[in-house]
Amino acid sequence: MPRVRATRRLHFSAGHRLHNPAYDEARNREVFGACSNPTGHGHNYDLEVTVEGEVDPETGFVIDLARLRDLVQEMVVDDVDHANLNVDVDWMEGINPTSENLAVQIWRRIEGRLGGARLVSVRLFETPRNFVEYRGE
Repeated sequence: MPRVRATRRLHFSAGHRLHNPAYDEARNREVFGACSNPTGHGHNYDLEVTVEGEVDPETGFVIDLARLRDLVQEMVVDDVDHANLNVDVDWMEGINPTSENLAVQIWRRIEGRLGGARLVSVRLFETPRNFVEYRGE
């Protein structure tokens, strides 16, 4: 059977503060700029999860995209939507919530839970013009 990639896009809103506790406030402002505001700031994120696998001859699916949606909703979006990533999300505890770090943690949350499909990438759009992509490397 042919191998195909399938992608599901989800959306969430979350706040965060980019901050390194080893830095003083001046260094945090220098490195992270306005993103180090002590009261934080927020984004309307778009999350794309891409999987790959053989097309099932019975269903025609690589994965049921509703099942993928439900998995990512339960494992990721339910935890982060309208949350402060620095304090409300246990699986981000102690991790500076940059888009890069968040994408890696999202990967770790869903990897191995996709049945016969293989996780290919997690793309996280912080803004329409800024996004990161993690491929498990």
